[in-house]
Amino acid sequence: MVLLTINLSLLCQIEGESEVTTIIIKKPEMSKSGKEDSGDRDIRDITPPRIKIISPQVDTSYTAHISASNIYLIGRLTDESDIQSFSINDHIIATDENGFFQQSYNLTDGLNVFKIEATDVLSNSSTKFLNLINNETKETPVITDELNFKGAYYGLIIGIDNYNDPALVDLDNPITDATLLYSTLIGNYMFNPENITLLKNPTRADIIKKLDELSYQLTKNDNLLIFYAGHGYWDNEKETGFWLPADADKLSSVNWIRNSTIQDFVDDINTHHTLLITDACFAGAIFKSRGAFQDASIAVNKLYSMTSRKAMTSGTLEEVPDRSVFLEYLLKRLLENEKKYLSASELFNSFREAVLNNSPNVPQYGVIQDTGDEGGDFIFIKR
Repeated sequence: MVLLTINLSLLCQIEGESEVTTIIIKKPEMSKSGKEDSGDRDIRDITPPRIKIISPQVDTSYTAHISASNIYLIGRLTDESDIQSFSINDHIIATDENGFFQQSYNLTDGLNVFKIEATDVLSNSSTKFLNLINNETKETPVITDELNFKGAYYGLIIGIDNYNDPALVDLDNPITDATLLYSTLIGNYMFNPENITLLKNPTRADIIKKLDELSYQLTKNDNLLIFYAGHGYWDNEKETGFWLPADADKLSSVNWIRNSTIQDFVDDINTHHTLLITDACFAGAIFKSRGAFQDASIAVNKLYSMTSRKAMTSGTLEEVPDRSVFLEYLLKRLLENEKKYLSASELFNSFREAVLNNSPNVPQYGVIQDTGDEGGDFIFIKR
């Protein structure tokens, strides 16, 4: 007997010497990752996995100098096929469903070498070296405008790609965008992993529960950044804006989240500074007034001393595309920033014109009214 295995899902016929034999060929089984077994993959794929380092923000072509006792090594793997194995310095490292990885490492004095290796299921492999010279003991310049802050930086990062209701079109980029922001904040700014939550495709209950937890957890010395990427909706008749969580129903607003609900939480969560960044259609509806730009020349310690409740949005009362030019430039500026202290208004002003020149949308920055803003600003502190 000859066993013939053909990896196609079809019905075919093989003509024998005296008769025609019908053979039903089974569809290949699915792997644990939800993709078809390796036999179904394109064996012509000879491209090795791509390894992108998000943090630390250094040129991996050269040995970089850094002043730190530890780093968050954050990056992303992408490949035509599934990743079979991934390691850093010969230790297996897990990635999430979008290929992101994150590890914390203590640095020794002098040279620190990180060998980063990835192999896909077709045995294509790539290796990247990250060479860091730790100069932490080296004398550093004195910063005269040092901030005196006692609290911690917290984050709630929300990305929604997939909606339960088929009438709501799924999106391609919010979770990836949210994960990139999450990684950027942890790797480059004073956000510790235990204080920042990344919610992927959360329901209304998931979002409200986390906001409720933050309202009890945070103190008047803490700072909070809230980011939302997903569908938004503006009701012209009621003059009300909404976030649409993963369990939103197009024909019923029972699981939608009103902008007024978000405003109430911003008011209730007792922080020193709260910054809301919204990348969704009709995001500008959060403002009752617009054009509240902060004077970037004000000393950073004065801005920090005054309480703030600000919002940054990708547009006004308009639809925005799935591919976010707004977030692309926001992340670019955060990664390129070399200042120790960066106010949210200065950040916004640094990329606003680029968004205007490369998209039909008009990004907004201003005060969230009636939430306790006293004229201060959210300050990003670089690691």
